[in-house]
Amino acid sequence: MRRIIAVTAALAAAAFSATAQESGRNLAAACAICHGTEGRAVTKDVIPLAGLPREHVAGQMRAFRDGQRPATVMHQIAKGYTDAQIDAMAAWFASQKR
Repeated sequence: MRRIIAVTAALAAAAFSATAQESGRNLAAACAICHGTEGRAVTKDVIPLAGLPREHVAGQMRAFRDGQRPATVMHQIAKGYTDAQIDAMAAWFASQKR
């Protein structure tokens, strides 16, 4: 019985991880117009997000959203995201190769 519970828990964790990853990817798709596909910016004027630490991306997004970091448009864009959505996007960008 313990083995069944352990296997079930492992499968649930894997499914949650895949769902969270997919959610982050879907949310991050809106960033591609400026930050490039999969967060790999194509110009030197835009910061590439791929491979940056999750905590850094999430912190910067919150700073934009909360008006603590000035920006041209990011402060407006970031206001549309919840903390959970920011965390999902940040995790997805962190998982991408630079």
